[in-house]
Amino acid sequence: MKINISKDKDGQKYLEVDANAYDLINNPLLNKGRSFSEEERAAFHLEGLVPPSSYSLDSVVEKDYRIIENLTDDLGRHIFLRGIQDRNETLFYALLNKYTEQMMPLIYTPTVGQACQKFGQIYQRPRGLFISYPQADKIDEILNHEFLDDTEVIVVSDGERILGLGDLGAGGMGIPIGKLSLYTACAGIAPNKTLPIILDVGTDNQALLDDPLYLGWNHKRIRGEKYDVFVDKFVKAVKKRFPNVLLQWEDFAQNNALKLLNRYKDELCTFNDDIQGTAAIVVGALLAGTKASGIPLIEHKIVVVGAGSAGVGISNLICDAMVDNGLNRDQANQNIFLVDRFGLITDKVESLDFQAPFIKNDTHLVGWNVNNINNIGLLETVTNAKATMIIGVCGQAGIFTKDVILQMAQNCERPIVFPLSNPTVKAEAHPHDVLDLTNGKAIVGTGSPFALYPQGETSRRIDQVNNSYVFPGMGLGIRAVNSKRVTDRMFLVAAKALAEISPAVADCNANLLPPLREVRSVSKHIALAVAKDAVASGLTDNKFSEKEIIALIDDYMWEPVYLPYHKKC
Repeated sequence: MKINISKDKDGQKYLEVDANAYDLINNPLLNKGRSFSEEERAAFHLEGLVPPSSYSLDSVVEKDYRIIENLTDDLGRHIFLRGIQDRNETLFYALLNKYTEQMMPLIYTPTVGQACQKFGQIYQRPRGLFISYPQADKIDEILNHEFLDDTEVIVVSDGERILGLGDLGAGGMGIPIGKLSLYTACAGIAPNKTLPIILDVGTDNQALLDDPLYLGWNHKRIRGEKYDVFVDKFVKAVKKRFPNVLLQWEDFAQNNALKLLNRYKDELCTFNDDIQGTAAIVVGALLAGTKASGIPLIEHKIVVVGAGSAGVGISNLICDAMVDNGLNRDQANQNIFLVDRFGLITDKVESLDFQAPFIKNDTHLVGWNVNNINNIGLLETVTNAKATMIIGVCGQAGIFTKDVILQMAQNCERPIVFPLSNPTVKAEAHPHDVLDLTNGKAIVGTGSPFALYPQGETSRRIDQVNNSYVFPGMGLGIRAVNSKRVTDRMFLVAAKALAEISPAVADCNANLLPPLREVRSVSKHIALAVAKDAVASGLTDNKFSEKEIIALIDDYMWEPVYLPYHKKC
């Protein structure tokens, strides 16, 4: 459904609306709940359909926030928030804008993982599209609904690798819904321009197949050529229906994630947030961390635990940043040590093609003291490499042991330690333990939110190295100038832009990242950098000036406020 904002002769914004009565109050994009004016109630036949008392948006935000505070568990809070979103999008985002730090853990990590696991039980109202394998020949028809006309950003998943929880099938829809909520809350992309999609190709999770409330296609997961053909039909249909859309791939299994990204990145404006978005936020935080550590990036030795698509994506972007700072590619690669469940990835163990740049051989391991050259463990790697940074994206809780952290502290005064796996129970280490073991000197970032760390008479905020700092702003910049493609360079540009506004730039003891309550201004800063890069790279139809780009970004950003409604003639 097209929603067009107009201005009157005095420059005041308003909406022309042609819905009436229940059609209006049942539309979450237009519903104002109890905040319709008397004139609107009369003009749109709402008298008697809504209570006679009228409240401002701010007062309803406060009422709902008090309700959320009084609920007893985070899943209940998530369900309550989703109910608001399904009834009244403006109220939902006004609540998120005012209480960003409190609401983010409820609408996304860590609570969204539990919501995905129980998606069939908590499902109440349709949102987005479930495109199942038996509907392969109907995708054009499914995408052709009028209410999708405004779509400019799609997040799609097949539910196979949801956070660190594995195959959740159609229940993975909670991830596209949550990610797009962040696009709107963090960067002001209007909710009518967003579309969550689950590609339901079945599930290999037997518990779901046995669950009478499972809402997906009850079938073992389709793989191989059939899967590839189905996804290709989907992409072709999207290109036909939304030729300028930004398509984000989310939570695909390792064997599909990189393959799909490489296959389609030159066909449409697309990226994979697990591979590229995660890399950008990590590198942005690391660049800030180098300011705090006093060691230039090119001198760091970095151990990445988890050598899948996310870990390798992070490693590649770190190398890009090192090359940007003067190293050649081979020198940069030598500073990265990938560790998986079999230990350090060397030419003595089986590896995957995309890990090839980081495979270590005997030349790289000269002088190393290890028990078994064919199986070099994490502690041995940290010790022999003299690691100064360690990044965890493996989903193995507690793998950053006391001995590993103590060795990091011996290697340098202020080691950088990022246990990034989600949800919280999958974190490679508890940040408080890391800080205790290093006398508070470690520079720590986590994937999920953790409580403040008590430090003397004060408390220290744990930096959440969350993709929400990067991908919403990238999406805003890309859409504001209508970039035709997403390039690898844009992620380095975004990372550097984030590092520029790190509190650690001015104070080495400060946090790496701004507080989440400032995320909209962070998104605007990143959007400007990415949009300028898109223009400079010739990916836009016009050569916008910086002033014009700023105006485009400001104009594109949606604010969760109630505009006056005028009856459409």
